[in-house]
Amino acid sequence: MKMEKVILGAVTTEKSSVQGGTPVFYCEGKKEMESIAANLEAILDGIAHRLTDELYIIVKH
Repeated sequence: MKMEKVILGAVTTEKSSVQGGTPVFYCEGKKEMESIAANLEAILDGIAHRLTDELYIIVKH
């Protein structure tokens, strides 16, 4: 089964902003969040999308 159009994870500085069934990576600040999102984008072969100043999602298209 090939997975398409799925959220692979969320990266955030706000613990209350993400809940649910996707892996969540909590960061201490904006710089760490941007670095983690960029690394996960490459590792997971996905695309990082910034939804707010405190939240990125990693998506497989």
